[in-house]
This record gives sequence, structure tokens and C-alpha cells, in this order.
Amino acid sequence: MFYHLYQWLVGWERQGYAPESPLFRATLAMLLAFFFVWALGPRVIRLLVRMKIGDRPEFDHEQLNRLTKGKENTPTMGGVLIAIAIALTVLLLADLGNFYIRLGLFCLVWLTVLGGIDDWLKLTFKRRGGTRDGLRLWEKLVFQVALGALLAVFIYRFGEGSAVHARYHDLNAVYSPDYCKLILPFYKYPLSLPWWLFSIITVIVIAGTSNAVNLTDGMDGLASGCMVLTAIAFMVFAVVVGSYEYAKSLLFPHILYADELAILCGAVVGACLGFLWYNAYPALVFMGDTGALPLGGLMGYVAVVTRLELMLFIVGGVFVIEAASVLLQIFHYKATGRRIFRCAPLHHHFHLGGLTETQVVMRFWLLAALFAAFALATIKLR
Repeated sequence: MFYHLYQWLVGWERQGYAPESPLFRATLAMLLAFFFVWALGPRVIRLLVRMKIGDRPEFDHEQLNRLTKGKENTPTMGGVLIAIAIALTVLLLADLGNFYIRLGLFCLVWLTVLGGIDDWLKLTFKRRGGTRDGLRLWEKLVFQVALGALLAVFIYRFGEGSAVHARYHDLNAVYSPDYCKLILPFYKYPLSLPWWLFSIITVIVIAGTSNAVNLTDGMDGLASGCMVLTAIAFMVFAVVVGSYEYAKSLLFPHILYADELAILCGAVVGACLGFLWYNAYPALVFMGDTGALPLGGLMGYVAVVTRLELMLFIVGGVFVIEAASVLLQIFHYKATGRRIFRCAPLHHHFHLGGLTETQVVMRFWLLAALFAAFALATIKLR
């Protein structure tokens, strides 16, 4: 909104105006999203308490249940704060004529609603003494796969159309066929993908990332802190990929208009920092699936648009490790009847090993910072 207002007032007659820069607006997005969450937080928390939307963590481990006893009745569904802050910030600062921004907002709304339904079902069934624990896994996957398929179609068709338009109609634009290529870390030659493989990868990335962040959200401040570092890295990648000069000099794919996604990433950073204000130990509110699913889905979406799906495994290394620990635990237990970890996801394993919750969270934040720094360092490693 402000972007279009400023454009109308100034007309971009002089190049180099700060509001024209995606990186400048991404920085503003951090500040604005943080302010929204910080300002709305107390009101939303009081509302959740009044509505008795309190979490009651239950695990298949008696010792872990004792350790988390103090978290009972802490308000959940606080992810609605994050979603509102991201949406408002993007609407105010981003170029709403940008297709990738509109598609990102669609992804945000879809997964926020899905997570909200899951959280609400968990709460209402527990109140009624039911045994159902939210949406079943297959029900959640159906909506995540459907979203991934829709995003794959829209991203591929828009990339194809914008590349053709740039080649034959827009004399000032740079022809960019990189929309269908996959960049490999540490390798300077990207792989061209057929549309069907692009679609499969998109579905896996969207569903996998949203669930991985959800699994990580098991300790106060863990998921939101790690997401801050992941989103900062992808904010930089979006600026690089969206700029022809940066992309070609650093041997990255050039995706037309992708630099606008830096504002979306900046909003995620600010919203998560604001949420940490209330979610750091001891947490006053939990994000729940309402926040974890859209945060993971948005990072997966940005990775797909920027053609950095494999880089996501490095940037989001903590989320990958957490998800992998769950899968390993399940498969190993079914095969041998024994557990690899004391409890999965991995953060519970360390908690049961004697580390305090704060110690586990801080160590995982350090790991997330190292993964993000290493991923940014690979910009020059080709």
C-alpha cells in the first residue's frame, strides 16, 4: 500500500530512491512486523486466556510429561499473531502487483487456516474427553500436498510466461529462463527440470518444511528463534536471485521479480522476533500449528521460487535434523522394537538427558546461526 502510494507520488522519476529497494523495505518490514506482534501480543494473549485456549502437552514418555507439567494451560494458537503481522506488513510495504507476493499471501492464509483448524480440534476434543488429537496425519497431508501442487502450477506457469514476455516484448528486461532450473550447492551449473519433476519437488518442499517446523516447535522459543535465522538467510538470497547483476556474478539463477520476496522474509523475521518477546522461556503463549505450519510453508515457498530448494537443507539444518530424528525413530522402532533416541524430536532427547530447556534452545539457536552463516558463505563457493 505505502509502496504504491509512494510510487504514485514520486513516479520513480529518479532512480535510487530508498523505498524502491527491496532490501530497504525488507528492513522496514522487520521493524513493522515486530511492532505489530509486540503491540498486539498482550491483547491477543488475554483473549486466548479468556477463551480458555490453553495447551496441555502430552507425550508417550512419563518423565517428559513431568518436565512439561508447568506448561499446562499456557495459551496456544498464538501463531495468529505471527500471521496477522506478516500479512499486514506485506500489504503495507510490498509491491502488491508482484505475482510472487500475492501467491505468498495465499500460501500464508492457506496454512494458517489449516493449522488453526488442527489446533482448534485438539482443544475441543480434549475438552469433550475425546481421543482425537487434531487433524489426522493424512488429512493434514492432503491439504499440504494440494497447496504444493497449486503453487507448483502457478510458479512454473508464471515463470514461463514472464521469461517469454521478457524475451519478445519487454526490450528493457533481461531474458531469464532460470525459472525451471535447480541450483546445486557448491556447483556452478544448475540442472534444468521438466515440469513434472519441478511439481514433485515443490510438493515435497512445501509439505516437508511446514511439518519440519511444526515438529521443532516443542520448546519455548525454539522454532521462532531458528526461523529468524533461516528467514534472514533467504531474505539475502531473494535479493541476490532477483537481481540480474548479483545473480550472474555469483552464479545464481536469475528469477524475475523474486527480489520482492525479501519483504516477505523480512516480515517473517520481525514477526518471529516479536513473538519471541512472549514465547521465550517461560513462554506466555505458544504458536501452535497456527504459526508453525505457515512459517515452514513460507520458507519452503521462497526456496522454490528462488530455485534454492537444496540450499534449504543447509539453511534450515535444525529443522531437517529435527524431522530426520522423528523419521529415524519411527522406522528403527518398527524394524527393531528399540528406540534410537530417548524421545523424538531430538530436542526432547537432550532435555531428557539432563539439559535444561533453555540450554537446549540456546544450543539449537547456535546451530541454526552456523547453518545460516555457512549457507550464506556458499554464495562464493562454486
